[in-house]
Formats: sequence, structure tokens, C-alpha cells
Amino acid sequence: MKHPYKISLHQFNLPDQQISYQLYRKTCEGTPRRLVVLHGAGVAGQDTWAAIAMLVTQWDEILIPDQRGTGNTRYPDGEEYPFTVNELVNDLSGLVDHLGWWAFDLAGYSMGGMVALLYKQRYHDRVQKQFLLEAAVLDRPSWASTVDLRLQFSAAAEQLKQDQAESGIKAFLDTISPHRKVTPQTELLTIQRLGARPLGFANALNCVTEAINGIDREALVAAQGDVTSFIGGHSVEQMHQYQRDLAERLPNWHYFIVPGTDHSLPFQKPRQIARIMDAELSRFLA
Repeated sequence: MKHPYKISLHQFNLPDQQISYQLYRKTCEGTPRRLVVLHGAGVAGQDTWAAIAMLVTQWDEILIPDQRGTGNTRYPDGEEYPFTVNELVNDLSGLVDHLGWWAFDLAGYSMGGMVALLYKQRYHDRVQKQFLLEAAVLDRPSWASTVDLRLQFSAAAEQLKQDQAESGIKAFLDTISPHRKVTPQTELLTIQRLGARPLGFANALNCVTEAINGIDREALVAAQGDVTSFIGGHSVEQMHQYQRDLAERLPNWHYFIVPGTDHSLPFQKPRQIARIMDAELSRFLA
């Protein structure tokens, strides 16, 4: 299949961060429809979103950045350092300002979903249609259970920091996808992806854990616009319950189950997700 976009790789330099990003562009007449996509903890933007970007048809330009601790985005000295979710939101703000993207659609997966939610809350009028793939902090109906889940992820992060990358990654996977269909090949590939920068991955997990201490989830959800939310069919029932609750009480919240997958849904079902994203944008624009 011929890729519909011309792809270019760029770097945007901030005082404390060299942000790597890719731009997917195709020729269009008039104002381009733009989409920003944010990856989750541990796996870079291109690895997470390339298949979906190749399959969607409704956007003229797609921005795929690597967030802190992941991919080719690095501190100037090349070392790994802790970071906060506010820094991730600031990075995104600086990048879209640099590009002159004053209005765009926004998609986020896992940790990237949390960043997308917070960016929308802060810069409400710049974000148009929204897409979330198992966004962090929308894990459970009970906020106490959500906090407890993050503490389990922090325990996995400590193993990553202690040079126990494989055991830490397995602990993370067992927590976030307890009902995943495990095969030796897919498990090895997942561990390799998440182990590319183990300290960066650990810092990303701790970033989300720290963020929940300052988030008012009800206010965050209330600040969103038209949201399409994807949850894997094999993901835990509590996550589905919370998404059903949101869809029932919020007219702008649209919940989709992705059958046959778990938290790895962008890697496992890109074609189905891309098809729904196209259809949901058409509904939004109608």
C-alpha cells in the first residue's frame, strides 16, 4: 500500500529538551485538517501511531512527536531525568506554537491521553475533535482505585530503575493488561519496545503517578469537547464501566470497544481504530 503522506523528521529545541517529531503531509486545497497524536509511556510516537496514520483518510497533516523519556527526544546532555505532566503539556504547547498550528484535532494513547486531556483543559479553543485510547487517569470509576493502580505502576518503575527492566516491564503489563492474550512472540516484542529506554519509561510511569495528586478528574472531564474514547475488549471491566458511565451522562462522550485487544490496541487493531476515527470526524463535522 502506497503511503498517502510525505513524511519528514524534525527536531525542536527547548532549553532543556530536544524534541523529535515527524510530520505527515499530503497536498490539499484550502486550510489543512490537522491532527496531533500523542503516544503513551515507553513506546515512541512513530511506533505507536504510524500504522493508524497510514490508514486514516480525513487529515491533511499529522504531527507525531516523541515525548520526554521516549524515542529520539532527549535532554541536551543525553541523560535521563524525571519530568512532570505539566512539562509534557508545555512541550506540546511550544511545539504546536512553533509550527503555527493554532487549531487541530488531538489524539492521545495512555499517558498521551492524559496529556491530551490536560492540554484541552488549558487551551480549550485550540483543540477541535478529540480521540482517546485508554487514557491514563480514566482507568476506573473509583478515584481511589485509580490512585492504587498508579502506585502499582510506580512499583514497576522502581524495578526499571534498579536495572531489572524485564521484570519491571512484565509487572507493568500484568497490571495494565491482566487479561491479555500472551504469546511468546508478542510478549517479547512488547518487552523490547518498552525496554528501549528503561529509565525514560520509569520516569514516564512516575510522571503519571505524580500527576494524579494534582488532578481534579471531574473538572478535567468537564473541560473536554467532543471525545471519542477507545477501550480494548479484553481490558478490565472497571474501565469499561467508567466509560459507559461517561457516555451515558455526557452527550459529547462517545465510547467504542475494540474487540480482540487490550491496552495494546493501537498496535493490534490500527485498521479498525483508523476507520472509526474517520467516521467520528465525519459525524463531528456534519
